[in-house]
Amino acid sequence: MQAGQGSSAVWTVPNVVSMLRLALVPVFAVLIVSGEDVWALIVLAVSGASDWLDGYLARRLNQVTKLGQVLDPAADRLFILVTLVGLLWRGVVPWWVLALVVLRDVLLACLAPVLARHGYGPLAVTVVGKAGTFALLYAFPLLLLAEDPGPVGTVSHAVGWAFAWWGIGLYWLAGWHYLVQTRRLVHQDRERREGTA
Repeated sequence: MQAGQGSSAVWTVPNVVSMLRLALVPVFAVLIVSGEDVWALIVLAVSGASDWLDGYLARRLNQVTKLGQVLDPAADRLFILVTLVGLLWRGVVPWWVLALVVLRDVLLACLAPVLARHGYGPLAVTVVGKAGTFALLYAFPLLLLAEDPGPVGTVSHAVGWAFAWWGIGLYWLAGWHYLVQTRRLVHQDRERREGTA
């Protein structure tokens, strides 16, 4: 289903799950700054599970909504941003990881007014985009576990950075797909307007 083709309902089960995930963002921020790593890991795990759950429920219960198509990716991006800022503040990740993720989201934000000018809403989330988000959301708890000086930390460091690199790569690949899709939609709209002129 294309973005913007869902129902106009607000209080659906998937939307509530997405709203709860949004509510966990400040909770995680406080936990990571306070050094409460165990609770922060639990919140990250719950957030990752809810990211899969809301999409599954939307399809299973036939509750795909316009709000959900905006709320779900917004919750994902906000959680990724806050998590990266927290991990950067703790010295777990370097600044360029945050810069790469933020730069891609700024690029997508610039596409929104272009799409709106041609009568299109937000683009539907792609499988590649979801996979990138999934990889990043799994990288963060592993990178947090990598702070442990024992063997768990060593393994978590390797696996966590593997997930992080895959996540960043897929995140940018999805961004390229959105850029190409926007260009195609704008071109189609111009052709349609010229054809009716």
